Amino acid sequence: MPTVPQSRHLATEIPGPGSVRLAQRRTAAVARGVASTLPVYAARAGGGIVEDVDGNRLIDLGSGIAVTTVGNAAPRVVDAVRSQVAEFTHTCFMVTPYEGYVTVAEALNRLTPGKFEKRSVLLNSGAEALENAVKIARSYTRKTAVAAFDHGYHGRTNLTMALTAKSMPYKSGFGPFAPDIYRAPASYPYRDSLIDKDLGTDGERAAERAIGVLENQIGAHNLAALVIEPIQGEGGFIVPAPGFLPALLAWCRDNDVVFIADEVQTGFARTGAMFACEHEPIAPDLICTAKGIGGGLPLAAVTGRAEIMDAPQVSGLGGTFGGNPVACAAALGALATVEAEDLVGRAQRIERAVLERLSRLQADDDRIGDVRGRGAMIAVELVRPETAEPDPALTKALATACHRAGVIVLTCGTFGNVLRLLPPLTISDELLAEGLDVLADELAKL
Repeated sequence: MPTVPQSRHLATEIPGPGSVRLAQRRTAAVARGVASTLPVYAARAGGGIVEDVDGNRLIDLGSGIAVTTVGNAAPRVVDAVRSQVAEFTHTCFMVTPYEGYVTVAEALNRLTPGKFEKRSVLLNSGAEALENAVKIARSYTRKTAVAAFDHGYHGRTNLTMALTAKSMPYKSGFGPFAPDIYRAPASYPYRDSLIDKDLGTDGERAAERAIGVLENQIGAHNLAALVIEPIQGEGGFIVPAPGFLPALLAWCRDNDVVFIADEVQTGFARTGAMFACEHEPIAPDLICTAKGIGGGLPLAAVTGRAEIMDAPQVSGLGGTFGGNPVACAAALGALATVEAEDLVGRAQRIERAVLERLSRLQADDDRIGDVRGRGAMIAVELVRPETAEPDPALTKALATACHRAGVIVLTCGTFGNVLRLLPPLTISDELLAEGLDVLADELAKL
């Protein structure tokens, strides 16, 4: 059980004096380019609560951007980490390997979609996983071009910035970027429906639009890989229209293009399935994971078809810290928690509760253009009612108001007008309901 009291409590204004003092130290010590969503400094966390240095307890509807799916201090994770730290913290798997790395790879090969033989490589971050997936696809196909999608987000390294669609703040001023990267139109049901209702609901038609771009502007004979988030995260929690992903996968199969699913944010029970790909279902050639796999410690992976994963030469993959033994121990604790506590089922119950509450709110407030998502990954798109134009100012004001009221929420979206909810799957029904009540109250005040 969490040691942090599971109740919202404001001991001071947000931010309190302790956080203000730390912010002053931060200004003198930390690079300006590193941003933080809230002006509070965490002291401890657990369950559905983050407590700051001033004793304020905030309801957590952010999970550290989908990282603490099993909670901030899940007992199985804590016990596994303590045990491993006492044995050794590092040897480097490329020097003297260890069992934890192999066990995590075995678990990923078992859990990820697809009944084919698989291999895995462990890495440090989602961006590093995407970088390596592209390397593997190019090695296997002997082709170089890579296509990603409008509204997609894949990381902050040079290659993944090239894959990412949004310029500010992720790409602006950081070019030139990796070459031979292209972009195709995504399925965005809400915005597509504003133009053409059928396009917004017919995923196969939306896929035809994307495939036309791929064939005419790149050429399948040049394309090594297609990179896509099954539910787009930073781009706005966009769930594609049914049929979009299967149609793209079928085209990739017919054209010797490696289908790479970026499940960095959606993986490990977050969407009410172990992986978001399972909702259609599809079995990607390669799947990139991170965030929720490590229970709060840095770990990432690429998992996929054995013949593709084994294409790079020996020593062509790796990294000093990839599959760190402590992170592997945390991952095994996190995966055990997901399975033992049926967190897939818990995410489904969270989805029903959140969608029911937000749908009622939408019916009474025409500033809510769309409510969407799966599992514990739900978003509200805020618009100007007369035109359905994005309203980023309202979104920012609502998020700030929630923060001051003691509820952690995040924003996202290409246009900055989406409020996203990512509660840990360990949050109580009572805290979840209270957090939604605060959101509704603050929106009404605005």
